[in-house]
Amino acid sequence: MTEYMISFPSAAMDFPDEEFQAVSDAAFAFVQEARAAGVLLFTGGIDEDVDPILVAGDGTVTEGGYPQGPDLKGGYAILRLDSRDEAIEWAAKIATACRCSQEVRQFQPGRMASL
Repeated sequence: MTEYMISFPSAAMDFPDEEFQAVSDAAFAFVQEARAAGVLLFTGGIDEDVDPILVAGDGTVTEGGYPQGPDLKGGYAILRLDSRDEAIEWAAKIATACRCSQEVRQFQPGRMASL
């Protein structure tokens, strides 16, 4: 099995305010389905009200993230799945629930301890 990150930037979620509850309910239903299927490792969103910090190998702390890196905002789900095709199927479910496209990334196998 392989871990996949399915994500989207918060700016991609563009729907009328009156649909917020429906989107929230659909996202919760996705989480429940993924849990029931035994594939969900983590899901959550970046707290955009808290600025990132960068900690160097020598312990130096700098406000902000990597200057050359992307501004990480939005929602993330980490799923353990049998195939990339299965990851695409789950990404489609999240895209429907959140009403925005999803990016699928595959983690390298065997590099870190798994849960």
